[in-house]
Amino acid sequence: MTRNQLDELILQGEGARLEFKRSISAAHRIARTLVAFANTSGGSLLIGVADDGAILGVSSESREIHRIEEATDRLADPALSITYETLSPDGRKVLIIHVEESDEKPHYALDEAGKRTIYVRAKDKSVPTNKLIIAPTTAEAPLLQSPVARTLIQYLRRNDDITAEKYAKLINVSTYRAGKLLTQFAEQGLLLLINKSRPVRYALKLAE
Repeated sequence: MTRNQLDELILQGEGARLEFKRSISAAHRIARTLVAFANTSGGSLLIGVADDGAILGVSSESREIHRIEEATDRLADPALSITYETLSPDGRKVLIIHVEESDEKPHYALDEAGKRTIYVRAKDKSVPTNKLIIAPTTAEAPLLQSPVARTLIQYLRRNDDITAEKYAKLINVSTYRAGKLLTQFAEQGLLLLINKSRPVRYALKLAE
């Protein structure tokens, strides 16, 4: 990656496939982000970059990489495969961690007590869920191009998530019918199921 490419990436801001970190304070916390990327659509983690996009650099590359390796090897189940590169714009070292969407999902992140939780990426957040719906590689176009799908996508580009009750009001159908549609969209890879708390919510898989 070149300096210009790094600048362009930072200008995009944090999102479904991009997160900034000044440094890694705890391996189990960064494991959530890496697992969420792997379970969703992949992504990049920039270490040495502030939330506002300012390049700060890291004080110790080896310390940051040690925590990343702890996260990928010990605190992700199954373990994660990543690649990384370093850039030193103006003498400040930035680590770029690349995570591909995994063929082995769902991946679980382990917390300090060893509890396993699935995380997915919804917009710029890594959120826990009890279940990951494994979607086919190609969605059925007629369903995704329908008016009810377009209405849903427009809503979720402005909002973090949606419930069946909210969607029912949006498209003027029963809550049961709305729930069935949301499940179909999740099975087709358009949505992420977030059911760690009630009511069950759905988020757009790719928010960009």
